[in-house]
This record gives sequence, structure tokens and C-alpha cells, in this order.
Amino acid sequence: MIKGKVWITFKNSMTITLQRPLLLSSFTAIDSRGVDVHITGAGCLLVYQAIDIIIHGLRIHHCKAQPPSTVMGPNAKVIPLGQMDGDAIRLVIARKVWIDHNTLYECQDGLLDVTRGSTDITVSNNWFRNQDKVMLLGHDDGHLRDKNMKVTVIFNHFGPNCNQRMPRVRHGYAHVANNFYQGWEQYAIGGSMSPSIKSEANFFVAPNDAGNKEVTWRKGEKGLWKFYSVGDAFKNGASFSKQTGVGGAKPNYDQEQYFKVEIARSVKELTSESGVLRCSRSLTC
Repeated sequence: MIKGKVWITFKNSMTITLQRPLLLSSFTAIDSRGVDVHITGAGCLLVYQAIDIIIHGLRIHHCKAQPPSTVMGPNAKVIPLGQMDGDAIRLVIARKVWIDHNTLYECQDGLLDVTRGSTDITVSNNWFRNQDKVMLLGHDDGHLRDKNMKVTVIFNHFGPNCNQRMPRVRHGYAHVANNFYQGWEQYAIGGSMSPSIKSEANFFVAPNDAGNKEVTWRKGEKGLWKFYSVGDAFKNGASFSKQTGVGGAKPNYDQEQYFKVEIARSVKELTSESGVLRCSRSLTC
């Protein structure tokens, strides 16, 4: 509702139980460092047709589906929303969004959706746990606009008790680097509609039971895929089979976006502080 650039901080720890989805306007930073902020309820966070958003330091969990409704949006405009599936964070036609150091778990549908032409998204230092469908990149198989999608997924901790979609990618490009995978049930990284996925220097620990040890899942014509592993570490029998289009998934970062990927054996240390940071007003973080 506030016009211009907004930096939202919190004076005290709190739990916010939403009755309807909360829309974030462009040029908004949510920053809960120093306190413990939980968000739960109906629909949770929605970034719709917005740019330059930072979501930092929140615990988002137990988000529920919401039937079609109306909510208050930017400039006091009432916006009709369709069905909300119960994701922790949903991006729709969003650009330049940074999702960093959050803890997300146990939502009705998924934890993060990047859809309908959203691009230039960075997902870093988060802890995703206790969830069936974790992260969806690309709306559906028929939404060709997602071919322009670029997402960087880095320094995140997936698990325990995550099943699939870490992430699942449709059409676009994902650079998945330096993440720690603490098991899975169906698969860790996969997708459909011939996306480009570069899995780089991740640390994959397969589940202990006799379940699926394969990291990947692919749907559709494999010959069109650009999906490969470089420098990944595989433990407990984990495997990344049938690489396709090796070397063909290019990040296309500009000079300001480029970063150095660390070696896979450093990942456990790099992700040891994933999720909400442990700090106080008197301890800088």
C-alpha cells in the first residue's frame, strides 16, 4: 500500500496468520533479521506483476489453499485472484526477485512456484524441508512464455523429508549450484518440455532405504534436453544418469550476475547456515 521503495522490518517476533494471500508490490524488501517471524494461513505470499523484491528471514509454513477472492493491491486497487493452491511463495509475471535465508515447510501444495513468464530469480540460502512438492519453475507444459525464464538456485538445504521438485523445471533455464540434498523419495531435479538445467557442484545424499537413488527425472523427448551434471558429489549410491546436451546449458549471466561456484565438498559447510539466520538485535547477521 505504501508507494515507492519499501523496506519492511519487524520490532518483535510474531506469527502472522493470513486470511487471504498477501500481495507484494514492486521495490519491496521484507527483512526479519533479529526477530522470529512466522507466516502461515491462506495463500501466503504472492508476487504478481512486480519487480525488485527481496524476501529474507521468514519462516513460512502450513499455507492452505484459498478459493477465488479479491485482495487489496498496489495503489489501493482491488485485484481479483483465482484459486490459490497453498504455496508458501508464488511468483507470477515477476522479475528480479531474491528469496534468501528463509525456512519453508509443510504447505498444502508446494513451497515455491516461479510461473507465467517470471525471470531473473535468485533462490539462495533457504532451508526447504518436510514437503512433497518443493519448487516448481515454469507454469505448465503449454506456457511457452516460460522459455525466457532464468533462475539461480544456490546454497540451499533440501531435506529432510522432501519428495520431489528440487526443482522441477519447464521450458526455461535453471542453474542449480552448491546445494545440499538430504535425500529424496521420487527424485531431486527434473522437469519436462526440454528445459536447460545445469547441476553444478551440488552434494547429493541418496535416501538410506531401498528407494530411488537416481537424482534426475525427465519427461518428454530426451534428445532436446540440455540437462547435465558438472562437479557434483554423489553419496550413498546417488546417481545422475543419461546426461543429455552436455555443456549446452549456458547461464548467460552478465558481468554483475556472474559468481564463482565452490567445489562440492564445501557444500555442507556452505549450507550449514541455510534457512532463517540465528541472530539478535545485538548480533549482526
